[in-house]
Amino acid sequence: MNTLLTLFNIDRLEEYTRAGFWRDDTFYELVRAHAERAPHRVAVRSHSGDLNYAKLVELADAFASDLEAAGITQGQRVAVWLPSRPETIVALLACSRNGYVCCPSLHRDHTVAEIVDLLKRMRAVALVSQADYGADANKRDLFAQIGEVETLRKLYRLENSAPDRPPGIGALVGTMNATPRGNPNTILYLAFTSGTTGIPKGVMHSDNTLLANARALASDWSIDESSVVYSLSPLSHNLGFGAMIMALGMGGQIVIHDLPRRASLVDRLIETGATFLVGVPTHAVDLLTEMKARNLSGVGKLQGFRISGAQAPRELIAELIARGIIPQSGYGMTETCSHQYTLPNDDPRLIVESCGRSCAGY
Repeated sequence: MNTLLTLFNIDRLEEYTRAGFWRDDTFYELVRAHAERAPHRVAVRSHSGDLNYAKLVELADAFASDLEAAGITQGQRVAVWLPSRPETIVALLACSRNGYVCCPSLHRDHTVAEIVDLLKRMRAVALVSQADYGADANKRDLFAQIGEVETLRKLYRLENSAPDRPPGIGALVGTMNATPRGNPNTILYLAFTSGTTGIPKGVMHSDNTLLANARALASDWSIDESSVVYSLSPLSHNLGFGAMIMALGMGGQIVIHDLPRRASLVDRLIETGATFLVGVPTHAVDLLTEMKARNLSGVGKLQGFRISGAQAPRELIAELIARGIIPQSGYGMTETCSHQYTLPNDDPRLIVESCGRSCAGY
């Protein structure tokens, strides 16, 4: 089954599969199917340009090939320490394809020492990281200390993302195994909790435990291949990560929030045609402030806004609804993703005073 400590067992597999919550496709296989049906449909939008589904799968295959050539085997851990950029998605897809465990839960406010410690704890065999990134990048160089991680076999150093630098990690090496080896019921995603009450704790998800929640959310909020999901939360955080799983799993677009400082969020939302926004209450406050300053009654095609992490004030909810943006009040720990939320047709009082109901399967 899996070499990692997990509560997963055959009884749960059969129960959730019979109910239709767990299915046979991995995340990679879903995205590849979208690429085969609509190769030119945009999958990822970011500062470095648009990626269509065909190109996204090509980049994931190339990285998977490079990892395979380095001798990385199923169940081993691939760590990602990056700001929000397409390579995080490429790495996750490659891990889903080959059966590796991806850990993108390494944040900008981590120090080099903390990253080295987490890499040791997870026994990482590969690392994708950006130069001069992290809380103490002006004092410490991760690449100078990476030798302390004895399990590491492969290191990918990325330079700062820029519009003229195409995304990608590694290159296609030789002939790759044509049949993906991923399994939707083995561990794909290793996340770390915030550590606010102690050292960060590891949380594990399979393709199926991620996708079950994403499918339910997408069904309840009409997220499909025509949707453009804009994540204000970083991809290293579970909220942004889940938004990406939902958008690409359904064949839609994920827009990475990598705007230059002081650039207009409203203009970016209109430019990208964003239909659903994901963030926290402070993001909603910032959006409303800009809308009021520009006397806007709406923001392009934006219809829904998941506001998570803390309770949103009553006035904030009311003002968003008045401008045609339906807030989604939700709750979900790293262990359960965004499993509980309000619905588009809920009474505004419920949106303000509750975090909704658990979705199907939870």
